Amino acid sequence: MAIYAFPEFDGESRRASRIYASARYPSRQEGNVFFDSEEVPNLKYADEMPLKIRNFYSVVAFRPSHIFLSRDVLGGRPLYYGSDMSISSFKSYIDGEVYEVMPGEVVKMDYTGEILERRKYAFEDVFRVGREDVNEMADRILNSLSSYKPRVGCIAFSGGVDSSLLAALYDAPLVSVTASDAEEEWLKTAARMLGKEIEILKVGESAIREVVDTVRKTIETGDFLQLSIAVPVYLTMQFAKSLGFTEIIFGQGADELFGGYKRYEGLSEHELEDALVKDLKSIGESNLVRDCKLAYKNEIKLVTPYLCWDVIDAALKIPPEYKVRREGGKVVRKYILRKIAEKFLPEEIAWRDKKAIQYSTGIAKILKKCL
Repeated sequence: MAIYAFPEFDGESRRASRIYASARYPSRQEGNVFFDSEEVPNLKYADEMPLKIRNFYSVVAFRPSHIFLSRDVLGGRPLYYGSDMSISSFKSYIDGEVYEVMPGEVVKMDYTGEILERRKYAFEDVFRVGREDVNEMADRILNSLSSYKPRVGCIAFSGGVDSSLLAALYDAPLVSVTASDAEEEWLKTAARMLGKEIEILKVGESAIREVVDTVRKTIETGDFLQLSIAVPVYLTMQFAKSLGFTEIIFGQGADELFGGYKRYEGLSEHELEDALVKDLKSIGESNLVRDCKLAYKNEIKLVTPYLCWDVIDAALKIPPEYKVRREGGKVVRKYILRKIAEKFLPEEIAWRDKKAIQYSTGIAKILKKCL
């Protein structure tokens, strides 16, 4: 359940006399502060926390006069509270009316449940879209990606440029789950080309049927698109956990930062820049909340190097024509990322086009039969 807290009331009093709270890995507790973040939140800067913490986070802190709640501006970690004063990373753990701590919000609630203060920081308060030297920004991105050092972690490997670049940069084994014979062969080939070990779990209809209800409850939506992405992600995390890993590295964010979606192809430069920023702003709601809940369910840490604040800062300053580029009569998506990656990867991998996870794994097709 990651972060969870609920109150105890004395008799007729509307004031909570005691709060029971817990944090389950990958969330942590430091004193009266419960959080999911790379760094321990400094309550000295509580009022400006979305400006001070440069990574995804959710925080609950029990102060003498109030309860403090906050999330980062991209909403990368879920957090909810209820009319009954319960607090959780999952809506389903709240008995009363559910309220979401919104991306970039700072909320202070007293011990009767009354909201004392609410302030909200915007994407633009943290990130700036601009134009800077492309080569310098590419170097910054590579340096930031290279700075991460995996601990007891593995890489969720798809054989595409996003995960392959991470595989080339990090000393970590590869894991993958698929229902497709063709993809299984490509995964083995790509891993061999990279000189990496890979563990592949081949799944069929029975394995998917077995987890679909759990996944639906975990992501707290029955939307088919969300479910078709969540099932392979959940199975990959579950597989990684069974192999003894406590962290799993995914390539999330590369499509939004570098222009990976096919719908970007027909846009003008101005339209493309607007679409990329819009998709980045909503990445928490669209993708990361779902994936975090799946990670919480498996008690494994989700790592997303492309969504490090330094990478985001640099990517936002690369002109859109370096993201979706027309060369040799064809459209190349994620052009600048492929140019970075070609220094580390075989050409066949660096410039390979790839389908979305739900289609490449064959799981979406099977899922339709199960619903």
